[in-house]
Amino acid sequence: MVSITPTALGARDRVSRAPRGARRTGTAYLFLAPFLVLFCVFVLAPCVYGLWISLHNWNPLLPNQPFIGLKNYIDLFTPGTLTSGNFWESMLATGIFTVASVPFLIVIPIGLAQLLNRRIAGGTVFRAVFFAPYVLGVAVIGVIWKYLLDPQVGVVNHVLGMLGLPANTPWTVDVPWAWVSLVGVTVWWTMGFNTVILLAGLKGINAELYDAASVDGAGAARKFFSVTLPGLRPVMTFVTTLTILASANMFGQSYIITGGHPGNQTRTAIMYISDEGLSQNQMGAASAMSYILFAILAVISIINFRLQRDTTK
Repeated sequence: MVSITPTALGARDRVSRAPRGARRTGTAYLFLAPFLVLFCVFVLAPCVYGLWISLHNWNPLLPNQPFIGLKNYIDLFTPGTLTSGNFWESMLATGIFTVASVPFLIVIPIGLAQLLNRRIAGGTVFRAVFFAPYVLGVAVIGVIWKYLLDPQVGVVNHVLGMLGLPANTPWTVDVPWAWVSLVGVTVWWTMGFNTVILLAGLKGINAELYDAASVDGAGAARKFFSVTLPGLRPVMTFVTTLTILASANMFGQSYIITGGHPGNQTRTAIMYISDEGLSQNQMGAASAMSYILFAILAVISIINFRLQRDTTK
């Protein structure tokens, strides 16, 4: 009789498990293959190609595209060049819009999500009402509000006049009113999305935590800061990062409602990049600007994730 030792059984199990694990890995990669192909073709390849373009004096109207190395990047940080002043002016406009809009797009949706999380009559209807504007495209939103906020014939100034309030507010042609308009329209348009995401996060918080807080004598404010916000931290990280990225890439609202005016004060970075690349045919400079913007947003996103992670320690 042949005896089978535990060592032999373990070796046999490892041999039998190895092909099975390889098959599972192969199956996983097989299912991922369509996405990986699309990702490489439509995301990775354009990124690499855009980086290559940024190293050239790329003009699609010319037969040759001379290689200039990092000159496009250096010009952006050299005062007095053709692109430096305009680019950083547009970056300032982007920063103003982001700083002004992101707090509202976080605080207001949290409040709405808190209200909608309660058992109220017509709660589903209110969710649909708040989310409905987000379904509309930026072109629709922009055109509608462009006419509503028109300083001369707009409905908003007309209604203000009927109420005895100043009826000559330059909503789209002067600052800071142009920023008020852009931020207000954006908050009205996109807050429904953040509200739905945060409401889903609230549903995932264990109700027993609120009961325990009530037993300890915690009030509404204490429950919010000690139970709700910690429970929403993963969702808040996602919502905050997504909102910052969306605000920093704002284009349609400014392009349609204010046209970047007055002057270029509401011309965002994406507006200037698109104009430089598509209208002026300076694709190399525009690509360099895009990668500078990408690098700044990447750093901001990393800092946001690190801050959220550190608060859990």
